[in-house]
Amino acid sequence: MNESTIRIAITDDEALFRKGMKLILEDYSDFHIMIEAEHGQDLLDKIQSAPELPDVLLLDLKMPILNGIETAKIIRERFPSISIIVLSAHVSKAFVINMIEIGAGSYLAKNSDPAEVADTIRAVHAKGFHYNNLVLEVIRENLVNKNAVKPRSGFEVELTSREKEVLQLICQQYTTTEIAEKLFISARTVDGHRNNLLSKLGCRNTAGLAVYAIQNGLIQIDQNTFWDI
Repeated sequence: MNESTIRIAITDDEALFRKGMKLILEDYSDFHIMIEAEHGQDLLDKIQSAPELPDVLLLDLKMPILNGIETAKIIRERFPSISIIVLSAHVSKAFVINMIEIGAGSYLAKNSDPAEVADTIRAVHAKGFHYNNLVLEVIRENLVNKNAVKPRSGFEVELTSREKEVLQLICQQYTTTEIAEKLFISARTVDGHRNNLLSKLGCRNTAGLAVYAIQNGLIQIDQNTFWDI
């Protein structure tokens, strides 16, 4: 396994789906399925005993013992480096809102095309999130958690012109290297601006930055800003 290989964990209580997804993804040379788990607690136990953490977690929602929502909360708290992709039969707005608020990097239906799943894994691993048009509309119209501690509202946050440029490019799914090239700055400087944005906007990860930016109108959204998958 080389450095570019993406380590993947699959958690789903349906053995047939889990095994089938593993077979599909193993056809891609850049994927390594390192963990299969039948529910959240099984996943946590296997992560604890694994020699290294997975990069990406494919997570079902409705499972026994420890469901996907509670599992995602624990993963975000204990293992924030693991990117979460929800892969569920349940695509209601309520589920989408809940998981994006928790910090899921993407949300896909179980009947998605295998190539779409593979592309989403790569995008989330490289750029932190990958929201299709359905999820984007949910974020824009419905993503409000009244019980959560909110970051300061947009008019109270002063972003520099450079931070706004970096935020726009993050939301357009450019990588750190690509942002650096576009703005003629170093990758280290891009990371510095990203960290400043996380601090100023009260977000935990890149996905959170995208959600905040959309909700508060901090970026320009057009047909080329987001993507179809």
